[in-house]
Amino acid sequence: MRKFIEKFSIHSVLILTSLLSIFPFIWLISTSLKGNSENIFAYPPTIIPKEFTWANYVGVWDKVNFIGYFVNSMIVAGGTVLLNLILSAMAGYPLARMEFKGKKVTFFAILATIMVPFQAIMLPVYLITLKLHLIDSVSNLAGFIGLIMPFAVSAFGIFLMRQAFLGIPKEMEEAAIVDGCNVFQVFTRVLLPMVKPSLAVLAIFTFIGSWGEFLWPSIVLTKEAMYTLPVGVNNLQGMFSSNWRFIAAGSILSTVPILIFFLAMQKYFISGENEGAVKG
Repeated sequence: MRKFIEKFSIHSVLILTSLLSIFPFIWLISTSLKGNSENIFAYPPTIIPKEFTWANYVGVWDKVNFIGYFVNSMIVAGGTVLLNLILSAMAGYPLARMEFKGKKVTFFAILATIMVPFQAIMLPVYLITLKLHLIDSVSNLAGFIGLIMPFAVSAFGIFLMRQAFLGIPKEMEEAAIVDGCNVFQVFTRVLLPMVKPSLAVLAIFTFIGSWGEFLWPSIVLTKEAMYTLPVGVNNLQGMFSSNWRFIAAGSILSTVPILIFFLAMQKYFISGENEGAVKG
């Protein structure tokens, strides 16, 4: 009976905490489905709309370049994920498998950059981007490169991939070398396929971070045709300053790709996340 009470108490706390965490998202969905006649700021808030309507979604889709924003976000997020997977794996492999002078210093120096917020280095990064002409006023391609390059690799990604490579027995690598594989073949044909779960975890975190990035695109982008979804959705406040239903609908639509991407990769998520924490 005591164990039952303990489990019941723990699960009750977890359920309550989960409900409090997702309440803003539930309220956002509710707001996006309410008609103009319903007060969205009523207190206490009404979660279930009195009259469901999809007009807010249709309105956002018709009145803003939502497809254009979506394509821009996909290009930026896709490029950021791809570069992070490649560069983080290439940096994590020698830190885990090779011996060279300054290995530990290099690793801890990379980890130290996690403590530096992007806002602290944003000004020099912006000046470098400006000097390299990687802004959308030069060309759309340059604009995309300017959005992607500051986030092309991360200390977290390098750390995660290093941990993943450390979890692979060295005998696997030695057997591949005996079979005639060189270092590059060992890396690409033997080790990379074995760290797919960690690559999936890194892809998920990178995609979510890149997809939701607002500050950097809002500073670098000058042409509306180049806006990503977060910037485009924020622009709704200027276009429909009194219509929070449209803003809620746009926000919900912008989260759909994240959910789809996570669901597609979730079978690797738990195993990969645990794998990265096994060895240090």
